Amino acid sequence: MIDGPALTARLDEGDRLVEADPRFAAMNERAGGALGQRLAAPPLAALARLARRLAIPISRAVTIADADQDLDCWAQAIPAGDGVTLALSAVRERPAWKPVTVADAVPPPPGGDWTWEVDAHLRVRHMLVDPGACPGIDPATVIGQPLTGLLALESNADGVVPLLEAMGSLDDFSDQPAILNGSGLPVLLSGHVRLDRAGGFGGFVGATYRQPKLSPLPEARFGSLFNHRLDTILRRPLSRIVANADSINAGVDGDIDPQYADYAADIASAGRHLMGLIDDLSDIEAIEREDFTVENEGIDLADVTRRAAGLLSVRAANAGVTIDRGDLETAMPAHGEFRRTLQIMVNLIGNAVRYSPRDAIVWLRLQRDSDRVYAIVADQGKGIALEDQERIFAKFERVDPGEPGGSGLGLYIARRLARAMGGDLTVDSAPGEGARFVLSLPAG
Repeated sequence: MIDGPALTARLDEGDRLVEADPRFAAMNERAGGALGQRLAAPPLAALARLARRLAIPISRAVTIADADQDLDCWAQAIPAGDGVTLALSAVRERPAWKPVTVADAVPPPPGGDWTWEVDAHLRVRHMLVDPGACPGIDPATVIGQPLTGLLALESNADGVVPLLEAMGSLDDFSDQPAILNGSGLPVLLSGHVRLDRAGGFGGFVGATYRQPKLSPLPEARFGSLFNHRLDTILRRPLSRIVANADSINAGVDGDIDPQYADYAADIASAGRHLMGLIDDLSDIEAIEREDFTVENEGIDLADVTRRAAGLLSVRAANAGVTIDRGDLETAMPAHGEFRRTLQIMVNLIGNAVRYSPRDAIVWLRLQRDSDRVYAIVADQGKGIALEDQERIFAKFERVDPGEPGGSGLGLYIARRLARAMGGDLTVDSAPGEGARFVLSLPAG
C-alpha cells in the first residue's frame, strides 16, 4: 500500500533502477525487479522514457498492479542529467481484476446429435458426442480448442452469422449453419447463452444437429440465388475492405511506411477487381434470363461515348494513354438503353486503355450507315489473332489468361447487351496492329 509521502526513485539512461526509497524498492521487488535492473512497472518506465526524450517534466495518472491490489497513482517523471527521477503518489487502491465466474449451469437445447459447451472465448469446455452420430470427433482432443477450429461457421439466408450476432446481443441463437471441418458434414447449431456473474458474456451451451448433404443447385438457379444474397454477403464487406485500405494508403490516421501504403493500395485494387467481378456475375444473372429485356429509348450515341471517355480519362492519364475523341459533339441519334449502352462503351474504352502501351492513342469515332449507327474504339495494343476474335466474346475467355486484366466476362456481357438492343458488337484486328471494336445500334 502507498500511504503518506510520495514514493521516489531514480533511473539511469537505460531505465535501470539505481536508487529508490524502501517502499518504492519493495513495490518494485514484488513486481519482479531489483536495484540495478530495469524498472519492473511498465507504465512508469514508459513515462520515464517519454520525459527523457522530451527533456521536460511529465505528470500523469497511471495504474500499477501490485500483488493483489491495483494502484491508481499520480506519477511524475523529471529529467535529471542522463537519468530520470520518479515520484509516485497514491490516489486509490482497489482489488486486482480477477476473471468472473460463470453463473449457474444452463442446459443445452434439446434433441441435438451432440452437445457442447464453450467459454467466453468460444473455447470448448465440454463436449458429449455419440461416436455413431459423428464419427471422427474425439472430445478429448477438442477440449480447450476454439469451436471454430472444429466447425466452419457460415452465414444464413439473410447474410447473418447467428452465433456471432448472439454474442453481441447476449442472447440465445438457433439455426446457425456450419460445416464440420475435415468431413464436410453440414450441420446446424443452436445454443443458450451463459452470462457471467457480472452480467457479461460467459459462453454458450449448445447442441449440434446433422443435416443431409444438399444436392448441387441447377446452374439455372445459381445466378438467381447468388444475386439474392449479393449485397449482404459480398458487396458490403468488400466495400469496407476497399474503404479501409484506401484510408490506410492515404495516411488518414497518420503517416505509415511507404511499403505498407503500397500493400494497402494493392488490397484496395484487388477489392475493386472483386467488386467488378460481382457486377459482372450480377449482369450475367440478368441477361441470361429468358425474360430479359432492355429499354428502347432514344439516345445520343455521341453523348454516351463522351460520358464513357470522361469516366476513363483519369485511368488513361495514369496509364500514359491519350484518348482521341474525334468529333463527338455532333449528335448521333440511336435506339437503345442509355445505361446499358454506357456500360458497353466503358468496357470497350477501358479495355483499350488497359491493353495499350504507354504513349499510345485510343481513337473514338462515330459513323452512320442507312439505318445503323456505329461507335468505334480503336487501340494500338498488340492485337488479336483471327482464330481468337470470336473466342474473346465467350464467357470467361481471354486471349492471354496470364496477362493482368479482367475476368473474361466483359465482352461476353457487352455483346449480349448489344444484341438485346437490336445491334451487335464485333472486332477487327491483327497481331501487332491493335484492335478495332465496333458497336452497332439501330439509328434513331
